[in-house]
Amino acid sequence: MDNFWDDIGTKLKTAFEDASKNAKAELAMIKNMPGVLAYLSDMNGEELMLLLDQARKIKKRKNPKHPPINGDFYDTTALLNAEEQKVLYAVRDFMQSEVEPIATEYWMRGDFPFHILEGFKKLNLCGLTLDKAYGGRGMSHLLEGMIGEEIARTDVSTCTFFGVHAGLAMHSIYLCGSEEQKREFLPDMISLDKIGAFGLTEPDVGSAASMGLKSTCKRSGDTWTINGQKKWIGNATFADHIIIWAKDEDDHQVKGFIVDRVTPGLTTEKIEDKMSLRIVQNALITMENVKVSEERRLQNCKNFKDTARVLKQTRAGVAWQAVGCARGAYEHTLDYTMKRQQFGRSIAGFQITQDLLAQMLSQITAMQTMVSRLSQLQDQDLMSDEQASLAKVFCTVSCRQVTNLSRELMGANGILVSNKVARFLGDSEALYSYEGTKQINSLIVGRAITGMSAFT
Repeated sequence: MDNFWDDIGTKLKTAFEDASKNAKAELAMIKNMPGVLAYLSDMNGEELMLLLDQARKIKKRKNPKHPPINGDFYDTTALLNAEEQKVLYAVRDFMQSEVEPIATEYWMRGDFPFHILEGFKKLNLCGLTLDKAYGGRGMSHLLEGMIGEEIARTDVSTCTFFGVHAGLAMHSIYLCGSEEQKREFLPDMISLDKIGAFGLTEPDVGSAASMGLKSTCKRSGDTWTINGQKKWIGNATFADHIIIWAKDEDDHQVKGFIVDRVTPGLTTEKIEDKMSLRIVQNALITMENVKVSEERRLQNCKNFKDTARVLKQTRAGVAWQAVGCARGAYEHTLDYTMKRQQFGRSIAGFQITQDLLAQMLSQITAMQTMVSRLSQLQDQDLMSDEQASLAKVFCTVSCRQVTNLSRELMGANGILVSNKVARFLGDSEALYSYEGTKQINSLIVGRAITGMSAFT
């Protein structure tokens, strides 16, 4: 019996010491072990086992075994086939090993890490869904979307670079260019030997681009003269080719052009002091009597409706970026809450924390399932403008909410860029605004479901 009590006393002493490591009052109690043992001697076996069970629970609560951090709660990657998953995991490995360690530094500096492009060349991600005849890979939009999520999960700016180059610029040529233009320009852009940019937004024209472009173009023989300005143009400071949209002075329709950045009369000025997407090199483009040959006009662009075809495709991509941004913020926050100690325990074990984490994860999961279905519709060539717009609205609004909750859960530490969540919080603001504001996209959805346009 003495051995039994000695064993019980040893186990209780260890459990109580672990449970009250930082509690002075409880330490004082444990110092009085003879008194504690005297109290325990009056307890029956059932009471003692209950006490031991409670002690074990306290120890587990102090030193929990954390499950892996995974923002894909419904396993949407299982929708990909084995070959597609292999491509996705290669992107994940590259982002974690090559981009994650430098993302915050380059974001703070406002510089683009050009050295990572060599690694991306090997991954061969550009033109993923394009026809193999032009150097594309003919793979699914679902894979392309999940790759966008994966890149944005680490750094939204890097994903935006691809959204501009492989999305807006290359799809302008793919959807609006002639067969000759596709074969001339797309292969080098797919290989990242040439970089593209997309010039639609202007200093005084954002949402009204469909009717109010102030940049003009005029044809004389086989030469076009372009004048005007473009603003917020990603990649523009270093791109080889810039897709410029301008209104024809003669027929007043929007035309598209493939313009080399070094063309005389075209200048770029980097936009500084941004709070969002700081790695993206946005520029103000000024064009003064820029001469472009008829061969560089996008031959299958007749009016802004053709421009809108490009925007529909890339709008879906922005929805995926928002998923990645929200997921990155959530996963960093979850990791933080499991490491952050308050009141002698991890804050991940608090009810309020778990409620907010579950709220964030539910929004991310809703976003993931929505855009996965959207990409399936793309793959079937069934995606409509309003479906793309609805996804863009919901995902970017949800992204803002998730990143705000991330900062809230991290308290004062949430405003430190070194803790990474502040970077996602800032980047979510650009996602919310570009590729069509929340209000404009809502009107596109509203027109589809009511049959009435509220644009004018």
